[in-house]
Amino acid sequence: MSRTTGLAISSEIIPGTTALDREWLVLLAACSVIPPPEKTSLLEPLLSVPLRWPRLFELADKHGVQPLLHQALAALDHAVPAEESLKLRQAFQTNLHKSLLLSRELIRIVDHIAACGLEAIPYKGLALAEVLYGDIALRQSGDIDLLVRPRDVPRIRNAVRELGYTPHSTLTAPQERAYLKSGYEYAFDGAAGPNLLELQWAILPRFYAVDFSMEDLFQRAATLSVAGHPMRTPSREDLLLILCVHAAKHVWARLVWLCDIAQLMNAPDLDWKWIGARARDLGIVRILRVTVFAAKALLRATIPAEAERSLPEDVESTALAEEVQRHIVGDSSYNTESTAYFRLMMRLRERRADRWRFAQRLVLTPGPGEWNALQLPWALFPLYRIVRLSRLASRMLGK
Repeated sequence: MSRTTGLAISSEIIPGTTALDREWLVLLAACSVIPPPEKTSLLEPLLSVPLRWPRLFELADKHGVQPLLHQALAALDHAVPAEESLKLRQAFQTNLHKSLLLSRELIRIVDHIAACGLEAIPYKGLALAEVLYGDIALRQSGDIDLLVRPRDVPRIRNAVRELGYTPHSTLTAPQERAYLKSGYEYAFDGAAGPNLLELQWAILPRFYAVDFSMEDLFQRAATLSVAGHPMRTPSREDLLLILCVHAAKHVWARLVWLCDIAQLMNAPDLDWKWIGARARDLGIVRILRVTVFAAKALLRATIPAEAERSLPEDVESTALAEEVQRHIVGDSSYNTESTAYFRLMMRLRERRADRWRFAQRLVLTPGPGEWNALQLPWALFPLYRIVRLSRLASRMLGK
């Protein structure tokens, strides 16, 4: 990783782009993983001229980093107009209240699942806030994500129903058996809103061809405290790999995902040798490199020497990292069902065998879209592969 790539914030430029909005520069400086005095030194000159505060707040909300912006600007209250400072504090308090409510609900869910003799481990949201920031208020709240073992899904689904959660969608028995093999999550609606809870028995849908072992993740899980309640969550090394593939799946569309990864990269005791070996086993070395490049470039994260040694040089990942940086700070978005998206997912894999598995599974793995498009009797269930092929061909011809 000897080649330098990306943004020096003082230059106000990302390779291949024109000068960034000052609001973007403020946001990147606020989210950077550098000591507070250095962060203040970056922000002071940026705040010395008028800003488009609605634009800054809109960016922070879209990218899930309002709490980090509030934390960074709290030390520079004299440079923030009183009205805007009040809005920041109000947004921070609103997020804190939501985090506390979700904490209580997370504890209720995890305890009830445990009382049923089952196990679920949180790995994003509140657990991530505790692991990376040491404070649930410093990460923008969303929903509750739990990892579960595939074999436990039906029983845990019934357990959370007892707490008032209803599945966002309903599958027939044959569909569910197929979905447990090809899919990765169930979303549930709760009293506080839709899609409040997600149970995930895999890290990605099967067609992405990144085959984490859920049993191994559970065995390596560590214990932490969420709102004073002990819970297990993936090890930091597993968490880094999980967060990288999650960000890649969504084309790094939200800055908060890169903030999380940058925070984790700064952990002094990460076993980068193990991370590199596991990334090679999974075929995601390029995804990992692209992500850490982007975190270094945009958020000033440090790439340790051990990481340099553990992740082989790859020219393609350097080019992809620059594309990712432009995408993050741009207004463009990927349609995750477009040919451009699928091509990008192929480019992110360094091994030909993984690219082939991705393409094969993508084409031949039907899912809820096919089941909803055409109702077939159980005896004809295998024909959904043909429905899948037909829908994909129609979609691609229409682009």
